[in-house]
Amino acid sequence: MSKDVVKVFVFVDALGWEQTERYGFLRDLLPNRRKIEMQFGYSCTAIPTILTGKRPEEHGHLAFYDWAPEKSPFRAMRFLAPFLRPRSFWRRGRVRHQLSKLIKRFYGFTGYFQLYGVPVERLPKLDYCEKKDLFLPGGLKPVGNLADTWARQGMRYHISDWHKPEEENFRIAADLFRKGAVDRAFVYSAAFDALQHDNVGKDDVLRPKVEKYAESIRALHEALVAGGRPFELTVFSDHGMTPLRGTIDAPTALAKTGLVWGEDYASAIDSTMARFWWLKHDAKEKVEKAFADFPGHWLTEEEERYHGIWREDRKFGDGIFLAKAGVQFCPSDMGVKPLNGMHGFDPADKDSCAAWLSTVPVPDGVSRVCDYFKVMTGQS
Repeated sequence: MSKDVVKVFVFVDALGWEQTERYGFLRDLLPNRRKIEMQFGYSCTAIPTILTGKRPEEHGHLAFYDWAPEKSPFRAMRFLAPFLRPRSFWRRGRVRHQLSKLIKRFYGFTGYFQLYGVPVERLPKLDYCEKKDLFLPGGLKPVGNLADTWARQGMRYHISDWHKPEEENFRIAADLFRKGAVDRAFVYSAAFDALQHDNVGKDDVLRPKVEKYAESIRALHEALVAGGRPFELTVFSDHGMTPLRGTIDAPTALAKTGLVWGEDYASAIDSTMARFWWLKHDAKEKVEKAFADFPGHWLTEEEERYHGIWREDRKFGDGIFLAKAGVQFCPSDMGVKPLNGMHGFDPADKDSCAAWLSTVPVPDGVSRVCDYFKVMTGQS
């Protein structure tokens, strides 16, 4: 694989197609543009998909928590859970944030970890997917990731440290480009995702941030020019953001069924989808009846296979209910309040679409987020 051309890929989380076109984002610098179909799921799905070129059925990451009582890393917490009273105290945001830090340190997790709104007493029966730093070599074993591949190809490469502020990551990358010190680079920026969650549709808040990204990327371009080597610069995203249009109260509906979590069924209720494992034969019928009037639908096997989330072991759930675009489950295992904007709805929804913007023509076959990897690794 040729190292003559420096190839730089800038990942701006949640800078969807709708936003890039509304703001005319870097249209002069990056004229080669394509609307991209978002992966099914959230950023915890998108990042492994981008870093491996595989879909969830292969890399195993759809949502943070799965029902897995026999291999839960939190099994020892079953002795602690009875003492975490009152529940109202342990559900406070600041308390859970600090508890998340303690749990992460205790278990030695190097990836992103947050409890969010998951009841602590349920943890001993749940597994967590992101135990390792996904960006580092071996971070997605047994599946190879971008760092593994670039190292195997003999590239001098740079991958941003997601722990650092994005301004610092842009500066570090620019310094490397001016020195001609890398053959491949993956520059990661995550702040726009959080900003949109709170301010989706607010141009007075979002436009300045988009313009700031444009300045930072132009600075990268200038640094590449100064480096004196031929280069290609591409900016891409994983999804857009859908405004809040309603909520679904799943806990109340489930409580009315009389079913017991962990005995009759298990669930992982995220912001846009509710995943269920049927532990008793009548649980499926009762839950489906409870959800009958909710805006959304149960995914078919055909849909799961199309989205790359079908697994014979049903790791991701025996049944998955996807909310209608804009409607959030609230309260959920993600929190007690809805956000102004959310992603993770049907990838076909216009607000979900991602974007690929480049100084060079978009390769044929790049239509989904899972296609990025083959371009970054020279397989397109």
